[in-house]
Amino acid sequence: MSHPNYDREVDLLVAGAGAGGMAAALVAALEGLDVLLSEKSQQVGGTASTSAGTLWIPGNHQSRDAGYDDSAAKADIYMRALAGNGGDAALREAYLSTGPEAIDYLMARTDVQFIPCGKHPDYQSQIPGAAVSGRAIVPRIFDGRLLGKDFARVRPPIPEFMVFGGMMVGKDDIPRLLGRFRSLANFAYSARLLLRYMADRLRFSRGTRVVMGNALVARLYFSLRKANVPIAFGTSVKELIRGPDGVTGAVLEVEGGRAIAVRARKGVVLATGGYARNPAFRAAFMPKPVPERSLAAAGNTGDGIVLGRDAGARIAPGEHGTGAFWTPVSTLRRKDGSRGPFPHLSLDRAKPGLIAVNKAGRRFVDEGASYHDFVEAMFEENRTTPSIPAYLICEADFVRRYGLGAIHPGTTNLKPFAESGYIILAPTLEALARRIGVDPAALRATVARHNGFAATGVDLDFGKGARELSRFNGDPAHTPNPCLAPIVKGPFCAVEVWPAEIASSTGLSTDADARVLGADGRPIPGLYACGNDMASIMAGTYPGPGTTLGPAIVFAYRAAMRAAGKAISAPRPGDGHQGLDAAQQPGGNDHALL
Repeated sequence: MSHPNYDREVDLLVAGAGAGGMAAALVAALEGLDVLLSEKSQQVGGTASTSAGTLWIPGNHQSRDAGYDDSAAKADIYMRALAGNGGDAALREAYLSTGPEAIDYLMARTDVQFIPCGKHPDYQSQIPGAAVSGRAIVPRIFDGRLLGKDFARVRPPIPEFMVFGGMMVGKDDIPRLLGRFRSLANFAYSARLLLRYMADRLRFSRGTRVVMGNALVARLYFSLRKANVPIAFGTSVKELIRGPDGVTGAVLEVEGGRAIAVRARKGVVLATGGYARNPAFRAAFMPKPVPERSLAAAGNTGDGIVLGRDAGARIAPGEHGTGAFWTPVSTLRRKDGSRGPFPHLSLDRAKPGLIAVNKAGRRFVDEGASYHDFVEAMFEENRTTPSIPAYLICEADFVRRYGLGAIHPGTTNLKPFAESGYIILAPTLEALARRIGVDPAALRATVARHNGFAATGVDLDFGKGARELSRFNGDPAHTPNPCLAPIVKGPFCAVEVWPAEIASSTGLSTDADARVLGADGRPIPGLYACGNDMASIMAGTYPGPGTTLGPAIVFAYRAAMRAAGKAISAPRPGDGHQGLDAAQQPGGNDHALL
C-alpha cells in the first residue's frame, strides 16, 4: 500500500506490547519520539508475562557491583564455542557489548529495575567461557497496586504459578513457605504474604505482589504510563505501508473492524511475539512430528513475520536449529475443565530419585540438563525410538518431598492427581510400566542400573549431577551426588511429558540495530523487529537463563536508539565501551488509547 491519506502521524509505531515491544516504545519515547504502541489483545505482556522473567546479560553492572566477576568478553568465548560457525557473529557482539548499557539505561530512567541472581549457572558449564554466577538478572518484585484499575491490563501468569487461586510466589519464597512452621522468621514471612494477598483480593482479581516475568511486564507497563506513551488495545497491524523510501507506516485494524492508516516517520517496529500459534509456520519451522503444545500467548500468530515477509524480508529457518526454544511439559486438567501445559523447568528433573524414560523403558538424557536440551534429546531419540511423550519416573515419596510438575512440594495426598489423570500411580515398577505402555523388564533393568549409579554417586550413562546446572537444581543436602538417589520404595509415580516451545527462534533476519533485512541482505528502510519476531541470535543454542528476554530487551533498545537517530556503535565485547549517560528521569501519569 502506498500514498494513503493518513488518519494519524507518529514518529514510531510499535506492533506488540510484549517485553520487546514495550521496551522499544519506552526507550523511543524517552529519547523524544512520538510513539504509538499497538496491541491486538486487551492486555500487555504476551508470553513474557508467564515466564520466569530472567535476562541473560553477561557483564551486567548489577552483578559486578555485587561482587560477581564476569565480562562480555568471557561470554563471547562461550557463545562462539556454542554456536561454532552458526549464526551472525556481528549480532552476538552487538548484543554482548550493548547488554549492560541497555540495562543501565532502564535502571536510571525508568521503573524497570533489576537485581542480580548471583549463582545461576550457564547451561553448558563444560564449555570454555561459561560462568556459574553473574550473568542472570531478574526484575525486582513489583507492587501492582501502583497501577490501580489498570493492573487488570497485565496478563496474569499461568494458574499453576499461583497459590490460593491468585498469589504469585517466587523461587526464593518457596523454602520459607514450605518451612513456615520451622522457624518464627519463616512463619512471620509467610503470614505477611498471606495477609497481603487477602487484602489484595478485596480490590483485585489476584494478588498484586508480582514476581518473575509478571514483574518485568508490570514494570514496563508502569513506566510506559509514566512516560505518557499511548497504547492502542484491541488493535492489530494488518498491512505495512511502503513507498519508494521503504516502510512509511501501517494500516491498523481497531475493534469493530475499522481501518486506520498511521504514518510512522521514523519507522515501524515489529514485536508481535513470533509465530508460535501459526500452524503453517509451525509445520515449516519445527521438527516432525510437529509438537502440538505451546506455552506462547494465544495471540502470537506470526503477524509480524507475515508482515515482514510480505515486505520482502528474509526468513532463514535453517539457521535456528529446531525453530524454537523448548521445555518438557505435562498436561493437567484445570478446575474449569480446560487443559493446560505445565513446564518442567528446574524444580523436579534434577532432584535425586527421578529418571526419564522413553517408550522402550530406557533413559535417554541427563535429566538435570536444561529444559531446552532435555527436549532436544527427546527429538533426537525419537528418530530411532519412540520418545514423545517421555515419562518422568520416581517414588511417591519423591513427589511429597520435592513436588512433581504442578504438584507442589509437601503434598501428601496424591490421589486427586492420579484420579484426574495427571500422574500415574502403581504399587510396583512392573505395574507402573504396564500402565504407561512400557516393557516391565526393561523398566526394571533401567531402574536397577540407575540405582547402582546412585550408590556410587556417578552416572556413567548420562552424567546426571556432573554439571553445574544439574547440581544447582539438585538437592545440596543429598550426598554423594545431589542429583542421584535410588528408586526402590513403592508406590511409584510417572508423569507424561511432551515438547512445548517457550519461544520461537525462527524469525525475521535483522542487522545489529534490529533493522529488518531484505532478501538481498540489505536493511528495509523504516522496518525493525525485536523479540520473537526477530530471528534469534543464538544459532539454535541455549546458553543460559534468559536467552530470549535478554536479546528482546537489548535489541529493542538498539532499535529505538537507531530510530531516534542515536545509533550505537557495536565494539567487540570487553573493549571498554561504557554506554550512554542516562540521568534523565521519566514523568507523566497516564497513557491514552487510540
